[in-house]
Amino acid sequence: MAAMSDPTAMAFKSYQSKAEVLVKDYLISEPFIPYSSVFGGLLACKMVYDLTQLISTFYLKSYNGLTKLQRIEWNNRGISTVHAVFISAMSLYFVFWSDLFSDRRSDGLVIFRNSPLSTFSLGVSVGYFLADLGMILWLYPSLGGMEYVIHHSLSGIAVAYSMFSGEGQLYTYMVLISEVTTPEINMRWFLDMAGMKRSNAYLINGVVIFFAWLIARILLFIYIFNHVYLHYDEVMQMHVMGYLLVLVVPSALGIMNLMWFAKIVKGLKKTLAKRQ
Repeated sequence: MAAMSDPTAMAFKSYQSKAEVLVKDYLISEPFIPYSSVFGGLLACKMVYDLTQLISTFYLKSYNGLTKLQRIEWNNRGISTVHAVFISAMSLYFVFWSDLFSDRRSDGLVIFRNSPLSTFSLGVSVGYFLADLGMILWLYPSLGGMEYVIHHSLSGIAVAYSMFSGEGQLYTYMVLISEVTTPEINMRWFLDMAGMKRSNAYLINGVVIFFAWLIARILLFIYIFNHVYLHYDEVMQMHVMGYLLVLVVPSALGIMNLMWFAKIVKGLKKTLAKRQ
């Protein structure tokens, strides 16, 4: 028996060794990280979509009462929620806890710093933006109007450039912190679809959205613009494409955030008025 198992064990070790070489030399090798991470992001989106559909079908009665298009949007929002949790956590880590972009470091300009992990995380986000933008365009305008197309296009281009070039990753992560508001926005839609629009949970969710949006999409962008101003001498050393993206994308998204914030304030006022 031992003699028979030895060839099997040797074959298994051989395949294991080949797999490790494949992963080390290609999937997580620095030149291939942008491509493998984008593919991983696309694959993760597909997996989350299927899991959301499976779990919702068996455990949420309200899900089965939705139309086909509403179920697609439900599953799509499941993807955006998981991506938002992942990328906002990574963004907070790199911006506020990691020393990768710290001003205390003296190893090169902050605008050109990057790491395999920071590049990989951005690649996963690019995969998400590609998947979500594809669904939005395929079912346009059911999953979102032109503002969503513009938002995802600008975000995807900026994140992809930062991932491939290694430039401006700090500012990319600063902007991506704003994804922390996405789960609350999605939860509001889920509660609405579940017939809980008049519940306390819906009201609390609206208040949370107001403060989260104010902090992550208004005050944070003021912080970003101030940081760019203080490090403008470094920003000017970027490639012209990166330079324009650092100036244009946060400005465009900031304007859109203000427009959406006005709608949030209006909706919250309307909800509170009905409670009185």
